Amino acid sequence: MRTWILWFRSHTVTALAPKDRRSEILERAARLICERGYGSTSIQDIAEACGLTKAGLYHHIRSKEQLLVEIMHYGMDRFEAQVLAEVEGIVDPVERLKACMRRNILLVTSGWSKEVTIILHEHNTLTGDLALQINQRKKRYVHFLESAITEAIALGRIRDINPTVAAFAFLGMVLWIYKWFRPDGALSEDVVAEQMVDVLFGGLLPLEGGRGR
Repeated sequence: MRTWILWFRSHTVTALAPKDRRSEILERAARLICERGYGSTSIQDIAEACGLTKAGLYHHIRSKEQLLVEIMHYGMDRFEAQVLAEVEGIVDPVERLKACMRRNILLVTSGWSKEVTIILHEHNTLTGDLALQINQRKKRYVHFLESAITEAIALGRIRDINPTVAAFAFLGMVLWIYKWFRPDGALSEDVVAEQMVDVLFGGLLPLEGGRGR
C-alpha cells in the first residue's frame, strides 16, 4: 500500500485546475461521444460542438484517437483526485475500501461525469500504445484494491477470500452503474452508494466461527 501511495504522490494531477480551452474541448467532446458513440462521432461534429472549425480543432489535437485517449486521461485524473487521493490516508483498510466505493459511485453518478463514463464505455476502442497507457492506469486501481483487501484479510476484518476476486467484484458493481442509473429516477446516488457498500461488505464479513472460506 505504501508503495502505491508514494507513486500516486509523485504524480501531479492537473486536470482539475481552473478550466482552460483544452479542458473545455475534452469535456464537450466527451459529452458528444457519450451521446453518439465514438464510431458515430466525426471530427467535424466535435469541432462544431466546440465552436471551432476542423482546422481550429486540429490546433488542439493530433487525431480523433489521440483526442479519445486525452479524454480518458482527463477522466482518470479526475478519478484519482476525487477518489483515490481522498481515501489513501484512511488507516483502516475496510473503511478505506468503503470510502473508495462510495466516492467512485458518486463520481460516476453525480453530474454524469462523461470523461469517466467514456473510460468504461469505450474501453476497447483504443489500440496499441494508447490502449496500454490507459490500461496501466486502470491496473493501478486494481492493485490498490487488492492491497487494501489483502491488508483487511490479514487483520481479520474480512473473510479469507482471493483478493483479485474481491477486487473485481468491487469493480463490477461500481463500473456497471453508468448503464442503469438515472439521476431523475427513484434512487438517489447517495442511496445507491450506501446500499452497494452494504451489499458488498456484508458478503465480505468473516464467517461465523472463524475466517474460513
